[in-house]
Parts: sequence; C-alpha cells; structure tokens
Amino acid sequence: MKNPIFTWIVKLIAVIILVQTLYFKFTGAEESVYIFTKLGIEPFGRIGSGIGELIASILILIPRTTLLGALMGAGTMLGAIFSHLFVLGIVVKNDGGELFILAIITLLCCTILIIQNRNKIPDLLKLKL
Repeated sequence: MKNPIFTWIVKLIAVIILVQTLYFKFTGAEESVYIFTKLGIEPFGRIGSGIGELIASILILIPRTTLLGALMGAGTMLGAIFSHLFVLGIVVKNDGGELFILAIITLLCCTILIIQNRNKIPDLLKLKL
C-alpha cells in the first residue's frame, strides 16, 4: 500500500476534490451559500472551511506535511458528512448526492494517507514536521 504511484493518485484525488470546491465557496455560489445558510454559519463558515481546505490541499502535496494535511482534510470531510446526514440531507438542491459522495471519496483518500503516515504521528505530536 506504500506504492508511490498509488500514494500520489490518492493525494491527487483528495486535492482535486478539495480544490475544485474552493471556486464555489470563495465566489459565493448559490449552492454554497444555501448550504452554509442552512447550517447557520454563512458567510464565515463557508469562507473558513474554504481556507481550511486550501491549507489541507497544500499540506497533502508536501511529503513532510502529508499527515497534517490528511488529518485536516479528514476532519473537514467528517464535518461535511455529518452536516449532510443530520442537517442537509444526502441530496442538496437536486445534486443527486454528488457533494455527499465527493466528501466520502475525499475522506477515504485522507484516511489512506493517514494510515500510510501513521508512523509520523509521534513527530506530529512533538511538532517535528
């Protein structure tokens, strides 16, 4: 599972999904505003989560910080998944559940990266990135 090609594919899938949503969050797209309004955290939650996802994406791509980025990405996606399950519903504004599925895929990719880098957790706790 530590195949470098597999690892980069997993990283790129997570990063592409995280980055492609930034346009909608930062431009105030109707669907993003709807989601964060329904969650009661518009606009700060929308912009804040976008900044967090951007930072996570950058960290995932840097080998020394992949673990930290994957942890941030997983945390963000858990928040998104719980929001879908308990507030928004799986389908949001007739998207066919696409956002929910993308959150699950991203969470799986981040989980794979966390497992691959679990040996770095003690260093992370000592802040030795």
